[in-house]
Amino acid sequence: MPLSRPAPRRHIHTREIRCRGYHRKDGLWDIEAFLVDTKTYGFDNVDRGRIDAGEPIHGMWIRLTVDEDLVVHAAEAATDHGPFTVCGDVTAGFGALKGLRIAAGWRKAVHTLFRGTRGCTHLTDMLLGPLAATAYQTVVPCREKRRPAESADGKPALLNSCHALASDGPVAKRRWPEFYTGS
Repeated sequence: MPLSRPAPRRHIHTREIRCRGYHRKDGLWDIEAFLVDTKTYGFDNVDRGRIDAGEPIHGMWIRLTVDEDLVVHAAEAATDHGPFTVCGDVTAGFGALKGLRIAAGWRKAVHTLFRGTRGCTHLTDMLLGPLAATAYQTVVPCREKRRPAESADGKPALLNSCHALASDGPVAKRRWPEFYTGS
């Protein structure tokens, strides 16, 4: 179902985030995210002179290389466009993600590494949301074809992980009837 009809309005800002997951020949996975912000109007900028309508204000990349357990083997970030010339100075620090696992505790670890002046809000936001979700959506279905994920009690790890996969819902009843808790 689409959103309701909006009130009359004028387009001002666009943020686009594109994420892609790749399976490498060496068995690892590359998960990439790209963020671009644009305005519908031009404006003067102290560091860049002028930023015209449609020209990127932010243009930033992150690539994580992970294994099947979502452990980070390598991480890099790049800033092609930023509102300040110093924006890209923090990108070298993203290698510190190496060794972390995209799992419980990921958000806290990312915040610890890149809080405040040690990071970039835009790059950190990509790591916390769309990039982590893309890693999961890329790797886990492929991994589960070879080794189904179960918790210690034998229940599927996905059970109760979101509204659609509630143990008392129609999806659980269809996919995992032995763990269905509805009436």
